Amino acid sequence: MLRTTAAVSLSLLLTAPALAQEVNIYTSRHYDTDLQLYDNFTAATGIRVNLIEGTGEQLLERIRTEGVNSPADIYITVDGGRLHRAVEAGIFAPIDSAILEARVPENFQHPDNLWFGLTARARVIFTRVGERPEWLDSYEDLADPRLENEICIRSSSNIYNISLLAELIDRLGAEAAEAWAAGVAHNLARPPQGGDRDQLRALAAGECSVAVSNTYYWGALAASDNPEDRSVAEAVEFFYPDQDGAGAHVNISGAGVTVNAPNRENAIRFLEYLVSDEAQTILADSNNEFPIVEGVAIHGPIAPYTAFRNSGVNVAIYGLNAAQATEIFDRVGFP
Repeated sequence: MLRTTAAVSLSLLLTAPALAQEVNIYTSRHYDTDLQLYDNFTAATGIRVNLIEGTGEQLLERIRTEGVNSPADIYITVDGGRLHRAVEAGIFAPIDSAILEARVPENFQHPDNLWFGLTARARVIFTRVGERPEWLDSYEDLADPRLENEICIRSSSNIYNISLLAELIDRLGAEAAEAWAAGVAHNLARPPQGGDRDQLRALAAGECSVAVSNTYYWGALAASDNPEDRSVAEAVEFFYPDQDGAGAHVNISGAGVTVNAPNRENAIRFLEYLVSDEAQTILADSNNEFPIVEGVAIHGPIAPYTAFRNSGVNVAIYGLNAAQATEIFDRVGFP
């Protein structure tokens, strides 16, 4: 869907406004609150924002099909694995921006500056309130035989689980990561079904005693207008794994400038705006995520849980190890 934003007045720390210019954004983010970002940017710069919306896979294929004639300036998607697919497809060009390099933590930017993170979310362990076993502390503990028939988690084909295993391959080595995957598969309470919210609903209903989910799904349930969703959020609690060790697994939404961008300078200016304090708050609050820039204030149910240690693994690793992670899941029979 193509959408052109309107402008509203706001004073921003950006360069002087440009006239009769535009930037074309292919994005898999679909939040009404994001419209404020586009409007504010246009008001400050005079650069019109055109949106082409779809899933990450649809938009990547569209850019590839359009080739050198693609109007895309920026591609925005979710998960390091999907960003890596765009890198492999050759659609990104390096970005030269001191602002992006300074404000985005190093592990949330591509080593060759092909993409930069915009928001973050952690993949964490949930239990029912007050029922966390004292010994349960790490991702490795999910493979413990004491959790036999107790775990709810999405399918192994889900990109979030592939990225988690990809990090464990990097940290533990392939052999230990495979043993972990086999152990978790053995501990499943049921065949994987549904998304992360469904794992939390099953946990609250007593179908399992442990669930794995991204933090923002819990935030969505807690902020829901549906009383049943809020009751699920109230019935469960999460903790950040490995806080005395490796740190929690964190993934991102991110963006890069396309190799054939017709409005390259405008695209870089827009990405620089997205890492401003103002834009970071809007981006994070729209989906109960964490700002990529440290110290930015957010609101909503996830706000009290921003202080934790992440693993520091560069998100690019998730894509680089994705094929091996998929092979391991298949080999151990993880559904």
